[in-house]
Amino acid sequence: MPGDTSIKAWLTLGLIRGLGGEGARHLLREFGSPEAVLAAPSERLKSVVKPQIAQAVSNGANDDALNTALLWLTDEQNHLVTLADSDYPEALFNIIDPPILLYVKGRRDLLNAKSLAIVGSRHATPQGIDNAGQFANILSDAGLCIISGMAHGIDAAAHKGALRGAGSSIAVVGTGLDKVYPAANRDLAHWLAKEGALISEFPLGTPPLAGNFPRRNRLISGMSVGCLVVEASLQSGSLITARQAMEQGRDVFAIPGSIHSPQSRGCHKLIKQGAKLVETAQDILEELTGLLPPPTYSGTQIRSGPEYRFTGTNGL
Repeated sequence: MPGDTSIKAWLTLGLIRGLGGEGARHLLREFGSPEAVLAAPSERLKSVVKPQIAQAVSNGANDDALNTALLWLTDEQNHLVTLADSDYPEALFNIIDPPILLYVKGRRDLLNAKSLAIVGSRHATPQGIDNAGQFANILSDAGLCIISGMAHGIDAAAHKGALRGAGSSIAVVGTGLDKVYPAANRDLAHWLAKEGALISEFPLGTPPLAGNFPRRNRLISGMSVGCLVVEASLQSGSLITARQAMEQGRDVFAIPGSIHSPQSRGCHKLIKQGAKLVETAQDILEELTGLLPPPTYSGTQIRSGPEYRFTGTNGL
């Protein structure tokens, strides 16, 4: 609930400048809950984090930013999902630097859906856009939620194809959820908020800074069982997502193209590096057979990851 003291404490922790995910997780492991972190004396905080960070924690969050977030949460479409919540994306416990909280707009129930990432060039060819939409639509009809980054080109086509299918789609964005980037995708953002979901680890008001998007990409791949690259030049940011997917142990798929097309060279490079060449959506479904069990978590069981164990709404 927006006025709940636990939600306010999580928001405060997430809004402290300079703290970062790693520092926040260290503090949560040491003190057990955001409330305990915020109540801890400065000297105790300094035993866990650097003195300047300890001072920032003692100072708390900016009141305007905190109140803006609390007001945002009064909309029933908006949610805050924290590491301690039972519906925090289970797959993110197995990546480096899982965010301590996620801002979510739309269907919170999709956070642990069986998902596949589809990414590619912002400057896609008409054939690439058609391929992204058709693959996403077929995979959505097969029960997968399609995750992408709401960029121009392949991302937008994948979201639209998935939303037209029986499944749905999630956009992981590199801004605060009170902003739409790119602005031309405003209608798509509204469609996702209504029938899918938008997710960000960045506080409200965060602009589209260049450094946000590689961080965003690790969540796109991290929440998915695999990643399909439809079109990509050798400089495409989608290759970052594919590399992170490989590092996270996810399957990576790539659609081949003409040897004369710059937008195919990134896919060909991935195939040379071990990505699976696919020609149809069925190729992907056959590869994923047996890798998509139904979720086994519940709100009462102990949840675990490589470094974390949670036993309720307050603690680690």
